[in-house]
Amino acid sequence: MKRWGTTVYRLLLAALLLAAGIFAERIGLVAYFTDPYEVPYLLGLIRRHLMLVGISMALATTVGLGVGILLTRRPFRRAAGVVMYIVGLGQTLPSIAVLALMMSVLGIGVQTALFALFIYSILPIARNTLAGITSVPAPMIDAARGMGMTDARILLEVELPNAMKVILTGFRVALVINIGTAALCYLIGAGGLGDLIFTGIAMDSPKKLLAGALPTTLIALLADRGCELLGRLLIPRGLREGGA
Repeated sequence: MKRWGTTVYRLLLAALLLAAGIFAERIGLVAYFTDPYEVPYLLGLIRRHLMLVGISMALATTVGLGVGILLTRRPFRRAAGVVMYIVGLGQTLPSIAVLALMMSVLGIGVQTALFALFIYSILPIARNTLAGITSVPAPMIDAARGMGMTDARILLEVELPNAMKVILTGFRVALVINIGTAALCYLIGAGGLGDLIFTGIAMDSPKKLLAGALPTTLIALLADRGCELLGRLLIPRGLREGGA
């Protein structure tokens, strides 16, 4: 029965891929992807998209981890609620509204897009860092302190490894959100794959729309898979569930 289910699944997948290929050929998407004049332009948009995501995520990860860790230290715990509320203000607004607000202050261009993406990505990382570290059992920390470990060693060798799964979940969410939101940065002159998406919408051209949407989707899927592989490196084996 299981073998039949696998066979049916493969046949349906093959049929779906065949139908998608026929559709792509009919709307001219295959010709667009193989056009020697369009390929360099498409690759340039992909590089710009990856640059926007990479830089903004590096900044959001650095600040988010720092804020999350700082708020778990005893002198700053009382301020956790207020700080997290301030950090989360960016995600209470629609992404297009965040871009518009940043544009009104910083103008148009890459720097505005980077700052808006940073604001939009920091909350999941900071929140999950805070939640992950505070969920580490107190007896475990007391045991480490009883062994003579310093606060820095406890953070690096006890708290962060035990909180890493929760932290990576926040990073994963922020990364996927960032990749999708980066497509909107075309609207403020930052380029990226949104160029093709919005041009396709404006020109009623499905091939241009899909030429931007498909690479964006593929980047998000690869990033999600990359986070899963990163978890295998950073999460101690004994703390994984199901080999995550």
